[in-house]
Amino acid sequence: MKNIKNKKILLYIGILIILLLIFLRFGLYFLKSDGFSGLSMLLPALLLFFNIFTVCTCAFFAAWVYQDCKKRGDDALLWAFIVFIATPFIGLLLYFLRRSETKETCPTCGHKISLKANYCEECGTPVKKEDHNVMVKQETHHLKFIVAGIISMALMLICLMGFMVYASTGNGVNTNITSNKRVWNTGVINMNHNAYIDDIWKLDFKNATAGFVKEQTMTITNADTQLLHADISCGTVPDEATLVLWLVQADVTKFVDVTNLSEPLKYPLDEFENGKIYVRLQINGVENTVSEIYIK
Repeated sequence: MKNIKNKKILLYIGILIILLLIFLRFGLYFLKSDGFSGLSMLLPALLLFFNIFTVCTCAFFAAWVYQDCKKRGDDALLWAFIVFIATPFIGLLLYFLRRSETKETCPTCGHKISLKANYCEECGTPVKKEDHNVMVKQETHHLKFIVAGIISMALMLICLMGFMVYASTGNGVNTNITSNKRVWNTGVINMNHNAYIDDIWKLDFKNATAGFVKEQTMTITNADTQLLHADISCGTVPDEATLVLWLVQADVTKFVDVTNLSEPLKYPLDEFENGKIYVRLQINGVENTVSEIYIK
């Protein structure tokens, strides 16, 4: 009895740890991305609740499998773990294909024996059979776990569909490259290196989806004398492909085509003010690009 209790405690602790890791992931993401600037709070909220309801769905169905296994004499903790990790869709399918028949407890030794057995395989005690003509009302055990699992699954799917619809329509996602907020991309970039160290932004990428924007926030300390230095080399430039450098600060927006620089760019910043400025590279088909950008 004590061993079963310890196993339950370990299972609950495992679920709690997974929930904490989900919150930690979103917390680190928030800090790394300078908050959710440029992104509607609805999107990360939907994604967060999707993860929470996913964990709840797995936990409730795993709890039902745990109780069902105990009735059948199977390894309850093992199957609960399988269902929780493999998701209910795969885990329950495996369980129903593999689960043992319902068993009863021997009144003499407590060993689990088949309902079809005539005697206990452990102690040899004869098993008294009930009259099969008597109708016995069959009920699903621990129905609360199944109901809770179905509700959690429905909420999980609602959050997922809401996230996909909201993101695909572009609502809540800032894609305006002239915006004074962070620009979010729905595409992907294949990078070799991206770092901002000692006020120098080094970006080395292979390729990216059309119009992908990679940005870095920099600081102007003396707009009258400082210049933006950009040493950029595009290794592969297909027809009509471009790489555009954007500088955005409040209502001031400037851009330069840096696809084919013959020498490093030195751009004056006297039209801007001291403070933070968004430096953005809009990637339109160029590949194998190496860049080093800084303000000095």
